[in-house]
Amino acid sequence: MSNICFNVAKGRIAELYARVKGNDPAASVLVLCPIETTGLESDATLIDADTFAVVISGTTNIQATMGKKTLTDADLAAVPAPNDAGDYNELSLPTVTWTGATGSAISKICVCYCADVAGVGTDSNLVPLTMFDFAQTPSGSDIQMTTGAFFRAT
Repeated sequence: MSNICFNVAKGRIAELYARVKGNDPAASVLVLCPIETTGLESDATLIDADTFAVVISGTTNIQATMGKKTLTDADLAAVPAPNDAGDYNELSLPTVTWTGATGSAISKICVCYCADVAGVGTDSNLVPLTMFDFAQTPSGSDIQMTTGAFFRAT
């Protein structure tokens, strides 16, 4: 479950997830960005970032050795119906593996949206959606992020 929902994405996360799943536009993707433990700014500071470039413009850093993971429509589950009994809407991510992960320790994963997979390499093209705790110390072994909710609207 997300620790923060970025202000720029509030009210849009379900829509952007559905756009990736529905190929609208065809090259749209979700991007998982591992965030280093060292230099991590507070959630209260990061929540105002409008692009991933702004997220990492201060002392917060992407863990570049592990790198970003791109999720296409084929990777995502169908957009679920709202849970009317529980009065919420929830979205999940698939299990993702960083093979032979090395580099600095990470503490969070930032989930971003990109309208065109060709733009994933440019951080200013990534719209930050949510960021959640995911503490890991890479040691050359695989790191697996298991399937689970990354967003819930109540």
